[in-house]
Amino acid sequence: MRGKIAVIVLILAPLIVGGGIWYAQEYGYYQTVEPGSPAAQVQIATPDGQKDIAGSEFQIIDADSSPIRWRACFRLEGELPETIPFDNPTPLIAPGWFDCFDASQIGADLEAGKARAVLAQPEIHPDVDRVLAIYPDGRAYGWHQYNDKTPERGVMD
Repeated sequence: MRGKIAVIVLILAPLIVGGGIWYAQEYGYYQTVEPGSPAAQVQIATPDGQKDIAGSEFQIIDADSSPIRWRACFRLEGELPETIPFDNPTPLIAPGWFDCFDASQIGADLEAGKARAVLAQPEIHPDVDRVLAIYPDGRAYGWHQYNDKTPERGVMD
């Protein structure tokens, strides 16, 4: 009987821990950003500095646990100012429940030229840039991405 209890504990413990880790990564740290909060203010980098951009239908999530957990889906309104292209955009996967953001599709569209990547805000956190993928129909998706400006990454200024 003691062997059965040990086997049950050895099987259940990793399942419970794994379930807890999955929940923490998928739901635990993320929070929906309310319109009007600082994390919901979207700007775009221009050759002349930062400019506010108008948009609607904002869906934004963020987490304090990491500088690269910010994701946004929205629709642009009005004309965009001159933008700064972003080299090597890599949309980061969002949690499964944040279904407006499909990193694989956004990445494929960027590669195919169906969308363009622009710098929204450099150094939003140290060594992290905010990037937007903008579609011709006004859809826009945003994420935070590590930049290559630090000596640890092998790039020297």
